[in-house]
Amino acid sequence: MLQSMILNHGALEFSAWTAGFDDNPDAPIVICLHGFPDNARTFRYQLPALAAAGFRAVAPNMRGYEPGSQPADEDYSLVAIAGDVIAWADQLGADKVHLLGHDWGAAVTYVAGGMAPERFHSLMTIAVPHAARFADAAKQVPSQLAKSWYMMFFQLRGIAEFAMAYNDWALIRRLWKNWSPGYALSDEEWRALRETFQAPGVKKAMLNYYRQNATPSMLLGIKEMPAARFPTVPVPTLALTGADDGCIDSRLYDYTFTEQDFPAGYRVERIANAGHFAQIERPEEVNRLLLEWLAR
Repeated sequence: MLQSMILNHGALEFSAWTAGFDDNPDAPIVICLHGFPDNARTFRYQLPALAAAGFRAVAPNMRGYEPGSQPADEDYSLVAIAGDVIAWADQLGADKVHLLGHDWGAAVTYVAGGMAPERFHSLMTIAVPHAARFADAAKQVPSQLAKSWYMMFFQLRGIAEFAMAYNDWALIRRLWKNWSPGYALSDEEWRALRETFQAPGVKKAMLNYYRQNATPSMLLGIKEMPAARFPTVPVPTLALTGADDGCIDSRLYDYTFTEQDFPAGYRVERIANAGHFAQIERPEEVNRLLLEWLAR
């Protein structure tokens, strides 16, 4: 059964779902980072599986996804969010943790591993390849620029804010459908997501992830992406991609992982019959791969 806790970084407060903290007080910790447009509930199938395997697992709602975690300076850079992760590990009393990230959570995972490799046993990512190499890889897979249309659209201040919430967040529901074409959100899932998105300040925070880390000039390689500051990730890394991902083309993984960038080793796995949200589309397969990696 999932429980909850509050994590902090300075004045910021983050609610989090947890599993295994009561049963395994000294067990290694896995921190799980969600992406867009989502919340911590996305790991509802992974948290119990991790706890059953002997880990303490925690999935916070990311910076900006609730009013208490919205910084006054509106800093949603990947470096700042990676700083949240380090602060959470400190609060949990862990010198080193395992880190699992999906979508923007994956991008943060690579940056955190590059910034402070000594704080991580291993990294695991879903749906987004090595963020430092994303712009270069997109040149090799031109169709990715078309799939990234929403990143461009989100730069339109005022217009994007209006469009995102218009007609009961129809744009967000369209993204979910396009990104995971074989999956349909249940009414219960949609209500939980909509509750997150409607909270004060969350809509602007979600857009700021793109406005600060994925502008058109960054995607086209004209301006360096913040993640490019950390091309080397000296932490063992498992990367999972859904073969049917309609958001991030799975072929990008062929151009974003090298032994030079991942000197501690890496493994890439494509998951058949899964789209962008593989952790909820194919939870048994994802959990098997995660647990095999953690047990290596």
